[in-house]
Amino acid sequence: MKFGIGQPASRLEDIRLVQGRGHFQDDRVIPGQVYAVFVRSPHAHAKINGVDTAAAKAAPGVLAVYTGADYEADGLGMPKATQPRKRADGSPMFAPQRPAMMVEHVKYVGDTVAMVIATTLNQAKDAAELVEVDYTPLPSVTDTAYAADPASPPIWEGNPDNISHRHERGDKAATEAAFAKAAHVVKRRYVITRVHAQYMEPRGSLGVWDAGDERYVLYADVNYPHRVRGMLANQVFKVPESAVRVVVQDVGGGFGTKGWQYVDHRLVMWAAKKLGKPVRWTCERSEAVMADEHGRDNIGEISLAFDANGKILGLHLDMIANIGAYIASDRQLLTPFGQIATVTGVYDIPAAYVCIDAVLTNTNPTAPYRGAGRPEAIYLIERAMDDAADELGIDRIDLRRRNMIQPEQMPYKIPLGPSYDVGQFPENMERALKLADFDGFEARRAESQKRGLLRGVSVVNAIEQAAGPQPEYAEIRFNPSGTALLMMGTKSHGQGHETVFKQILHEKIGIDPADVRFIDGDTDRVAFGMGSNGSRSMAIGGSALVLAADKIIAKGKKIAAHMLEAGEGDIEFTEGIFSVAGTDKQVTLNAVARAAFLPAKLPKGMEPGFYENATYESPQGTYPNGCHVCEVEVDPETGHVQLVAYAVVDDVGTVINPTTLKGQIHGGIAQGLGQALMEKVTYDKDTGQLLSASFMDYAMPRADNFANIAIESNPVPTARNLLGAKGAGEAGTVGALPAVMLAVMDALKPLGVKHLDMPASPDAVWRAIQDAKAAG
Repeated sequence: MKFGIGQPASRLEDIRLVQGRGHFQDDRVIPGQVYAVFVRSPHAHAKINGVDTAAAKAAPGVLAVYTGADYEADGLGMPKATQPRKRADGSPMFAPQRPAMMVEHVKYVGDTVAMVIATTLNQAKDAAELVEVDYTPLPSVTDTAYAADPASPPIWEGNPDNISHRHERGDKAATEAAFAKAAHVVKRRYVITRVHAQYMEPRGSLGVWDAGDERYVLYADVNYPHRVRGMLANQVFKVPESAVRVVVQDVGGGFGTKGWQYVDHRLVMWAAKKLGKPVRWTCERSEAVMADEHGRDNIGEISLAFDANGKILGLHLDMIANIGAYIASDRQLLTPFGQIATVTGVYDIPAAYVCIDAVLTNTNPTAPYRGAGRPEAIYLIERAMDDAADELGIDRIDLRRRNMIQPEQMPYKIPLGPSYDVGQFPENMERALKLADFDGFEARRAESQKRGLLRGVSVVNAIEQAAGPQPEYAEIRFNPSGTALLMMGTKSHGQGHETVFKQILHEKIGIDPADVRFIDGDTDRVAFGMGSNGSRSMAIGGSALVLAADKIIAKGKKIAAHMLEAGEGDIEFTEGIFSVAGTDKQVTLNAVARAAFLPAKLPKGMEPGFYENATYESPQGTYPNGCHVCEVEVDPETGHVQLVAYAVVDDVGTVINPTTLKGQIHGGIAQGLGQALMEKVTYDKDTGQLLSASFMDYAMPRADNFANIAIESNPVPTARNLLGAKGAGEAGTVGALPAVMLAVMDALKPLGVKHLDMPASPDAVWRAIQDAKAAG
């Protein structure tokens, strides 16, 4: 098959996208739409004494100016976290909900205070400047470590220590026993910075009230349309889900940050009903870092216990995780808490214990961002492995070989969670070392040294938990002409879902992809869906599609048997053809589909039509894994870091499309490199002011920051779903974040640099070099 599973097919979506015929959030125009602009807090923490909207309401073109008091008066609800978490003393977690607009206090720079709606966007912007807010500034805390310090000022009344809750995993007693008998203990503290997704198209929302149907419609760019609909209907507007429709078309990048419901979604819907007009809000690039959830931002103190032979006996991790000012939903509880189980990596570690304190700060809430806790986990263990190798005097590759989980140990129960089912971790590393010509590195280092540059290499073994056990939906709906609709509950935001799902459908039933229309992201057209997150779309959504296709084949065999005057048990199906075994009698899938709508051509009592759906749930998550080898050159005079080589051997299970897989790996590496070398959301420690709100201050990687990326696949299919797929969307970032930083550290090692926190910007690298020189 030229278009089936495993074929490197070009993305079908790209034809219309490169021709400018996409349907992105800002492309949708509804007649009569009006424009919203939000008035945002300039303070990190302040009391609101009053909001004067009179001048703004009198401005040209203004239709309304709403405040938090107006929203509260209408009695609308707020979503809240439901996961059972507790504080260290056993009391319930402190989980402040997030109002749509603030009434009494603002808690971070960018908090919404008022909403101005006008006939044109410029009129709304001008009027927003006229809203007068009387603030009394209050002490703020934006630094993660300081937030957990007893000396820091409280963010919320009733929560004096700023700790929302504590999350623990593992066997504390067994881990303490392992450390008690250790010959060596290596302990390090690593900072993982706060970042923003910086997608191609900033977020937007367009709310419509259909008075005739008495229902809300939200056009947005979210990852989980059905879950957003459910939350808006059940928790905010308190109406049946049938009274809310969510529509998502093309999404200009999401990376998890666009996944869930934001306050602007409910506000444009609420305002649309009040005004009887469609209300649009479009986030501008300069507003995005203030308006969106952020990613990462935690500090980990990790300890490894070793015996006299360099075998790891136990792992202990104390972490402080910055979750921002609010816990608006369970999203704020997902990272790093839900994914920290893989902090033991691919290593045979008998005992482990993790303790995470979630701290509240005067910053944007944090939420899943590409990798969602898995890059953080692998960053901690892999940096600790390199530092342990140095401290113990053991070669870093040898230390990894001594401790790696072997294939014969599968399934392997990890000490912090469920079990790895399959994987060839040693083979991944050996192949990656060969692919990267690791043995030739010293010669390349010497050549760089002749040019006055420092060269470093890293070897990182990555693993992540993906495709968690949540249900997903697929539907195949044939038309009477024999063409079909393919409807998926997952939502593409740039991954190429249309292509790969059509490949699966073609593999299963042989239908020409040109005869299939792909539909996702519309809660009126797709019956159900959990959406796209955690690298689950292919493993779970693709398995649902396999089930639906099997149902199509089963019904098709009944119809074909009737058409060919044969027994159903004699019908075979392959590559779109139903045939009678041992004969030349056959009929095409297209003919069977057309016959399905003609009662006279069907077996007696068969229901006409040719459409099937399926919902699939995996019993356990999957574990994509791989090995990354990164090489960099560092200019000691300027601190500039240049990527010069990168190699990956990855195991994402069954590969549906090698071309799109490489694209996913490339993109993931880019985001890991960006965080490692330059990206960081920065606040002024004293004032709480956001210092990196635009691309003037928030650095982003460009093409010249990269080198050729060599990728090989080592697929070991899993039995935990029907395709054997493990997930690929986040794998690149999971490995790249530690790989780039460790390569930089290796380059700086000859100068005596012992520690450096990300990002390894030229300034930070240069200062680390100067400090090492000063220390002798």
